[in-house]
Amino acid sequence: MSGAKLLVAVLDAIEAGTAVAVPQPADGVSLAPKISVDDARVRWEEPARAVDRRIRACTPAPGAWTTLGGHRVKLGPVKPVYQPAVIGLKQPAPGELVVSKKHVLVGTGTTALELGEVQAEGKRAMPAADWARGLRLNGGEVLGR
Repeated sequence: MSGAKLLVAVLDAIEAGTAVAVPQPADGVSLAPKISVDDARVRWEEPARAVDRRIRACTPAPGAWTTLGGHRVKLGPVKPVYQPAVIGLKQPAPGELVVSKKHVLVGTGTTALELGEVQAEGKRAMPAADWARGLRLNGGEVLGR
């Protein structure tokens, strides 16, 4: 039974007073460990899909992060860029930044990702392009070293 049909059936049973609570079986139950700060560190050698999932899984807490120049940088949402040449940029190597006026790309093990928000240590979150302009990044810098 699909989820939508099951939901309607359960709501109908509750309304009719015929719903019966059934305890969850103990077999097969597992607990997920708490996500640590080290788990939230982005590994740029991983495929773009894995990097994107790590960032989404760790946002907002503990917050996905990487380093630049020895300083920790928190990362917000990213989106894949399958053809960087379409926006006039090259395909970066894993962790390498490619910066333009409107875009900040970073390489992964497969394809580039466009950074959405970035939060430097002790600063507020801001759009990645503003962050790059503030640091006067020209591209070629490598995250995670």
